[in-house]
Amino acid sequence: MKRAVIVFILAALVLISVGVWFFSSSAKVTTVDILSFGIIILVVAFAVFIGFKRLSSAKRGEPAEDELSKKVMRKTSSLSYYISLYLWLVIMYFSDKLKFETHTIIGAGILGMAVIFAICWLIINFGGIRNE
Repeated sequence: MKRAVIVFILAALVLISVGVWFFSSSAKVTTVDILSFGIIILVVAFAVFIGFKRLSSAKRGEPAEDELSKKVMRKTSSLSYYISLYLWLVIMYFSDKLKFETHTIIGAGILGMAVIFAICWLIINFGGIRNE
């Protein structure tokens, strides 16, 4: 139950800090900024979804971690790690051709990893796991 509340607190803190960053910026808003903001909102929405799922499970008296959720998380993490390696290879290839600063490229890679993890979790959680 406490972990579910922590997810909501962290999501609120991320949204507040991104909102302060977005609205205090005196420079012209570019499409890259809007894209970054959208991806952050997507990741926070995924975290809130997980928080609601854990909170409803706790209210029903179900355990926080069971065998299936551990297996889904293990499968998701391994698949997203594998895909993220290729993401970083693509980023390394295009980093010389793009005129972005290093911290921007690293931030985009980290956000890309979060999006890859969310997509893998959605596919594995709703698609199911084969009986191996």
